[in-house]
Amino acid sequence: MKKIIATVGPSLLYTTSINEVHSDQIIYRINGAHGTISEIESYILEIKSQVKNATILMDLPGNKVRTKGFDNGYIDIIEGEKFSLFFEQMNYTNLYKHIKVNDIVWANDSIFQFTVSEITKDKIIFISHSTGQLKNNKGIHIRGIHSNIPFLFEKDTELIKLANKYKLAYVGLSFVRTKQDVILAKQLIDPEIDIISKIETVAAVDNLVEILSEVEFILIDRGDLSTEIGLSKVPSYQKYIIDKAVFHGKKVFLATQFLKSMEYNPIPTIPEVIDLYNTLKSGIYGVQMSEETAVGKYPINCIKLINELVEEINNEHIS
Repeated sequence: MKKIIATVGPSLLYTTSINEVHSDQIIYRINGAHGTISEIESYILEIKSQVKNATILMDLPGNKVRTKGFDNGYIDIIEGEKFSLFFEQMNYTNLYKHIKVNDIVWANDSIFQFTVSEITKDKIIFISHSTGQLKNNKGIHIRGIHSNIPFLFEKDTELIKLANKYKLAYVGLSFVRTKQDVILAKQLIDPEIDIISKIETVAAVDNLVEILSEVEFILIDRGDLSTEIGLSKVPSYQKYIIDKAVFHGKKVFLATQFLKSMEYNPIPTIPEVIDLYNTLKSGIYGVQMSEETAVGKYPINCIKLINELVEEINNEHIS
């Protein structure tokens, strides 16, 4: 039976009880990028209060540079105009040491694009190539600099302590680059906890076989991977990673935008259903729902649809 990683949040957990969707195949994901340590601890307690023996994944935010500290929760950006981010408006205040003028920056899962215009003593000035609202806690990505950034930020180590304290089932490692990153994390994580190494950087793909030697589970995050390789290369990279992992006997989860339209609509698009069907037949161990269940309006519908597709595939095998 395929596993479903369902991200909890304002929708699934608080508006919709997990009792309404619970089964042994569901892993409840806490996105460590959202909330304080105390808030995330409250998510763990709430999950356990609703389903005592729930299987929980603590997904570490990792060394992804994120925006923070906007007074209104966001700043407006306008195509062709400049805007600034002060060093303290990012969770990694030393970002300025790793970038240079004319570097291209992607933000918010590549929805926004900027160019570095100037670096001063306290801020980075960008030229925006997009119009919209850049919100708190959105990713800032510059290709080619990740190898020089520490693997674990302070919040990651605090979340690992929480996972150990409550003996969670899984810890997800974000932005793994080499097997040394996994070995470093293993020194902090309770050995009874299974590690899911997320494959979302070019370095992780280049070092895939070595990483596979350290873990039993991987997760392909197609959103963050796409910021490094470009959208057109995602399908071929996805197939390569799955094939390599399955060959080595590892279990693969796949994530990002399977049922994106169901954040707002009760039924998916036909292309989404077809892609999900083909994905479930591709040898993977499970899929991850992110915004669809965390903040979407129809988390029950999403999980029901996946179950229906799995049943359809199982019936094909029987016939």
